[in-house]
Amino acid sequence: MTIPRHLSPALALGVAAGGIGLFSVMDAFMKSLVIALGVYNALLWRTMLSTVIGGIAWRVGGGRRIGRRALGLHVARGTITTAMALLFFWGLARVPMAQAIALTYIAPLLALLLGAWLLGERVGARVVGASIVALGGVAVILAGQTRMALGPEALAGAGAILVSAVLYAANLIVARLQSQAAAPREIAFVQWAVTATLLLCAAPWLAVTPPPDAWWKIAVAAALASGSLFLLGWAYAHAEAGFLATTEYTSFVYAAVLGWLFFGEMVAPTTLVGAGVIVAACLYAARRRTVPQGALEGAA
Repeated sequence: MTIPRHLSPALALGVAAGGIGLFSVMDAFMKSLVIALGVYNALLWRTMLSTVIGGIAWRVGGGRRIGRRALGLHVARGTITTAMALLFFWGLARVPMAQAIALTYIAPLLALLLGAWLLGERVGARVVGASIVALGGVAVILAGQTRMALGPEALAGAGAILVSAVLYAANLIVARLQSQAAAPREIAFVQWAVTATLLLCAAPWLAVTPPPDAWWKIAVAAALASGSLFLLGWAYAHAEAGFLATTEYTSFVYAAVLGWLFFGEMVAPTTLVGAGVIVAACLYAARRRTVPQGALEGAA
């Protein structure tokens, strides 16, 4: 798929920021659902409803035949997303939202390292040094967590979120390649379909029908997740992954406000400091040459 070159990068950045905003509100709904239903059932029912929403949008948009290359990328990203989401939402139910989001901020930096490995980009001392500094930021957040009364599962939750962040970095790379091979509607629908299929494999043993008062939250979470994926898919089709990855940092504000409003969570000073260190490291590492378009198209 050829990227229109006349579109402003600022437009893509704004669309990506909007997608992050929708995703952040969805996180608050999912945290509530995971606490009430467990991570499997919360993700299963939301994903199934998102698949229906995505399928309708895909058909209305034309529903063209899915190519072999695009399908392979859809399956790869859907598989990564399934593991990433299960780990993240399990951890999110056990730690404050702002802390969880701060820990995921290592993902853009990891995406630069993965981009070097998978797309042949050069990694210099800047990226290596930034990686070490970012790990220091993670250590600050975890050190602060040990001094807070978050419960016995908080450290395990933080660990799950860190593993999820590694998977999210891989997800960013696949998203960029995927956007070169498929339209946003197709990406949203097929990715949810792949995730739903994988989750349904465990349904005979784990699936439980949600209570009536949970369905409206599931519906809102599904709509927010679908809208977010559509916006991010469009944005990544029109700008470089490293450029758009900076929009991830706006989610910290959303997480802090939503966590305080709906869960009574306060942001620890160490979380602020650690998040600042990680963000600074990622922005420092991102100050390098952009990825040549030809390399991305060839990899796709």
